[in-house]
Amino acid sequence: MDIEGFVRRRINNEDQETITEVLADRIMEFKDIQKDDAITMAAAVIEEVQNTLKIQNQDDEFLREIIDYNKAKVGMGEMGVGSRGAGDFFVHRKIAEIVSSTNTHSLINPTAQDDGGVIKTSSMGNDVYITTAVDGIHSRLSEYPFLGGFHVARASLRDVCVMGADPVAIISDLHLADDGDVGKLFDFTAGVAAVSELIDVPIVAGSTLRVGGDMVLGDRLVSAVGSIGVSKYPPTARKRAEAGDIILLTEGSGGGTITTTALYHGLFDVVWETMDINFIKASEAIMRAGLLPNVHAMTDVTNGGLRGDAHEIATTTGLGLEFYQDKIREMINPKVLSMLESLDIDPLGVSVDSLMIVAPEDISVQVKEVISAVGVRITEIGQVDDSGIPRMIKEDGSIEELRPLFREAAYTKIKKLVGDTTPEDFEIMKDKVEKAALNAIKKKDKVVKSIREQ
Repeated sequence: MDIEGFVRRRINNEDQETITEVLADRIMEFKDIQKDDAITMAAAVIEEVQNTLKIQNQDDEFLREIIDYNKAKVGMGEMGVGSRGAGDFFVHRKIAEIVSSTNTHSLINPTAQDDGGVIKTSSMGNDVYITTAVDGIHSRLSEYPFLGGFHVARASLRDVCVMGADPVAIISDLHLADDGDVGKLFDFTAGVAAVSELIDVPIVAGSTLRVGGDMVLGDRLVSAVGSIGVSKYPPTARKRAEAGDIILLTEGSGGGTITTTALYHGLFDVVWETMDINFIKASEAIMRAGLLPNVHAMTDVTNGGLRGDAHEIATTTGLGLEFYQDKIREMINPKVLSMLESLDIDPLGVSVDSLMIVAPEDISVQVKEVISAVGVRITEIGQVDDSGIPRMIKEDGSIEELRPLFREAAYTKIKKLVGDTTPEDFEIMKDKVEKAALNAIKKKDKVVKSIREQ
């Protein structure tokens, strides 16, 4: 519970005594303290919030502008942020525009909507490509910290691998709410460490803090894992795909999303299916065989499932992609596929954590051979063309254009209640979000200018 947020929502509409009394009761739900102590704590929070509101009475207009933020008046849930659909993709494009406004240079940055970012540098006269990626723990795995750590570490490393880089380091950032058991920190770290040990990539740095400090009660764990990789070859970014390329897919058993689906539907045996490092084994096989320079693009089937990835590749490249439904189904772990279909969850709309490879036909044959040799299943699922449209040839012969839903396929009961249909006012929400992003850029430019002129 965010007690500061609780006060901010009520302070302009309710008297202080009422807020203090209600907040004290909320605090006692989490803290084993006396009512008088809870009231004292509540009063302290209210006083602190009231102090921050005094900024509106200050003469320094520029400082007021910096302290305030540009409100879009659109909520994260309303926009579908984090739900890996059309709304989420739109917001990420706006974030990328803010990043691009800095005019700093990188080879691959967030504007590409790719899996990781890449900079090019030189060492001993040779070009070196450094890839970085960061992923956050799946929000529903807070109560399962080992699984959360295991899967977020895999996700971060995948994002480095698909850019054609060899992972060399892992970093970890943990935030546990005030009432969280310290054991959660250790279990999460052990999950990350398990992946580190399995692939022999060290954890080199990290940070551990409380979620919201004293202002958030409860035991929610939010955290992230970052990975760094290096390569002597240009990245296998989506934009390198070419018409005529073959699309390959490795078998996917899922990660955090599939684990969450299994846990919250009581299908616990499926969790074991997700506990592997096949994705990284497949990536390493390509690198060790020396095929990487000839592979045009690689991506992991995660954000919004294959629908989302197909849409993003087509949008980035302007090319079309043709997929075969029966071949895609073959590359989803049988137990995972059975679970998804029994729960009426679209397998193409969720993260199954397959490795998708785009390469010329002759190279694709070699890629299949080297990946199969390390015990990972792989097959051809389609091809790239110049139609500009991502589409799937269904098993009955009909053709379906692949478009991301407003949110990824609902894989828990609460998500099914929220739904995945596009809101009627989506275009209005997009305009509001766009304006907030532009205002953020203007604020950044103004602050940078001010500091430089000091």
